Amino acid sequence: MNNKPAAVLLMAYSFLLALLVCVALGLWAFTACTPPSVKPATQPLEFSVAMPDWAKNANIYEVNIRQYTPEGTLKAFTRHLPRIHAMGVDILWLMPIFPVSQERRKGTLGSYYAVADFRQVNPEFGTMEDFKFLLQAAHNAGLRVILDWVPNHTGWDHPWVSTHSEYYTQNAEGQIIDPIDPKTGESWGWTDVADLNYANPDLRKAMIGDMLFWIQEVGVDGFRCDVAGEVPDDFWREAIPVLRQAKPDIFMLAEAEHPPHRNEELFAMSYGWSFHNLMNQIAQGKKSAADVPQWLAEDRVKFRKGYHMHFITNHDENSWNGTEFERMGDAVKAMAVLAFTLDGMPLIYSGQEAGFNRRLQFFEKDSISWDNLPQWEPFYKTLLALKHRNAALWNGAAGGEPVFIALKPANPDVLLYLRQKDDQRVLVLLNLSNKPQDIILNNKRIEGIYTNVFANSTTAITPGMRVSLNAWDYWVLEQ
Repeated sequence: MNNKPAAVLLMAYSFLLALLVCVALGLWAFTACTPPSVKPATQPLEFSVAMPDWAKNANIYEVNIRQYTPEGTLKAFTRHLPRIHAMGVDILWLMPIFPVSQERRKGTLGSYYAVADFRQVNPEFGTMEDFKFLLQAAHNAGLRVILDWVPNHTGWDHPWVSTHSEYYTQNAEGQIIDPIDPKTGESWGWTDVADLNYANPDLRKAMIGDMLFWIQEVGVDGFRCDVAGEVPDDFWREAIPVLRQAKPDIFMLAEAEHPPHRNEELFAMSYGWSFHNLMNQIAQGKKSAADVPQWLAEDRVKFRKGYHMHFITNHDENSWNGTEFERMGDAVKAMAVLAFTLDGMPLIYSGQEAGFNRRLQFFEKDSISWDNLPQWEPFYKTLLALKHRNAALWNGAAGGEPVFIALKPANPDVLLYLRQKDDQRVLVLLNLSNKPQDIILNNKRIEGIYTNVFANSTTAITPGMRVSLNAWDYWVLEQ
């Protein structure tokens, strides 16, 4: 018998068996070393009933009535509405317009946040009719108006102090106290205000009633809620549905960075404090551009809905921590570009669009100077116009999630990210350092013809393109 064909078959069988074993081992090794599913670096935000459609591409402007004009009145501020509207502002957030308590007042004029009556207008600012005129003028211009609401405390001569002492937090001796830091058990130092006690159901009803007054009787569009994180979550769960029933498209901003506020569809927007602190640290050389993607990834784990308000200055930062120029130096414009284009809704504070570079006194009259408005306003006007027209920069789930583009070779001081929504794109390149940087753009995803929004010219991103950036330089490119 001839055994040669059998031998050949045996060899072929052995080879095939060995090949199958190798493939199986290769697949095992691959799956053992590779996660079963690779998640993107950030999860896109979801839509929320707290986010009114009208705010999808809006920005916000903080108004300091006391310091805005030499007069410091509602009437005087109203004359600025045409300029503010022309700049591209959508939402006016008015710092508290209520009467300021006399008792235990700080300074000559006191704190805006020591409220003497939630249903009245500070006579130093004008009358209720003056406010209603401002509100109507703003609405006629297409602007929304939200009031700075102070739910955590009142001034010491608010009527509730004498008529409803049970509305307030009291010590063992039955004395009303000022607000306490829950982390330390010590006073915050806000000695000009009395702490409200939200364990009292009647207080809750009274507070909701006062907020409804401004929505139903006066016609405001929402509230920025001061120290919202110090007010119990269950109050917001009780109050906001009532407010939303009265005004379905109400806009609510929390002065807090507290995920339940947004994840539970209570507030549309919360403060971007952590990102603000990161920007300050980058400007001061304590952090780098490489920390930005990590911040966003961690933020998306905590917040699923709504969006942050991002800022380089506001009334607290300006008066207590220094102007943006003190904190950020030559990085001011680069940080403004970052705040306006990375994520969330951008804020402009009174005088920011004029490059105003002085700490405003908080308890005294201290008027803003508008001398440098022609040098600075076009910069912010350009950013606001871009946000309006390009859906990639819209707020929260309405916009495009930032995609960070890696540089090769890597450069921890340069940030490159793309935001895209449908066929609209914005590409941002930032040198977040005080030294010139040379980089190579070599990613097919970003290649193409763009409009450079600040140069008002065409820029072509080509394979292997070399770019030289000055210190704190920026490109904002649009398709």
